[in-house]
Amino acid sequence: MTTLSIFDAHNPKSAPTVTHDSGEIGELLNSKGVRFERWPTQNLPADAAPEQILEAYRSEIAKLKSESGFQTADVVSLNPDNPQKEAFRSKFLDEHIHSEDEVRFFVRGQGIFYLHLGDQVFAVQCQKNDLISVPQGTRHWFDMGPEPEFTCIRLFTNPEGWVADFTEEDIASRLPRFEELEGVLA
Repeated sequence: MTTLSIFDAHNPKSAPTVTHDSGEIGELLNSKGVRFERWPTQNLPADAAPEQILEAYRSEIAKLKSESGFQTADVVSLNPDNPQKEAFRSKFLDEHIHSEDEVRFFVRGQGIFYLHLGDQVFAVQCQKNDLISVPQGTRHWFDMGPEPEFTCIRLFTNPEGWVADFTEEDIASRLPRFEELEGVLA
């Protein structure tokens, strides 16, 4: 279930605001300039190849490209049996920014985007059918959990793909990780 938890960045022990209502999640995120939508998923086999996934969502990808100037789209997928899962997880766990919007559509599985917006941190547990677009320059990080299981479509304006500038702030280490939030968010 998609969940939004809003933490006080100066007291991140608990989230005074938690909602599972996708309409409310969309309103709260959109009010902060973060695009959030729920899309219907296509009927794809569990082992669908990236090309099949991109073809199934061709019209949605084309719409996003025309609206926002994205140049490329790809598919990233990770499963719990991946021997490099810990390295992949740690790559995204520190707060960083991008010079372009970070767009993800969850075809399957889940992950948590943490958005550091002023004095608050919005933890968005995205699930299958969720589209999130984190605006360029937004401080954030992503936690796929210790047993990652997700497939996402990613869109980029930079042909080089994912390029991050790390803030060197320690805020990500002070908030609950995926495995701590998982029971709370469900």
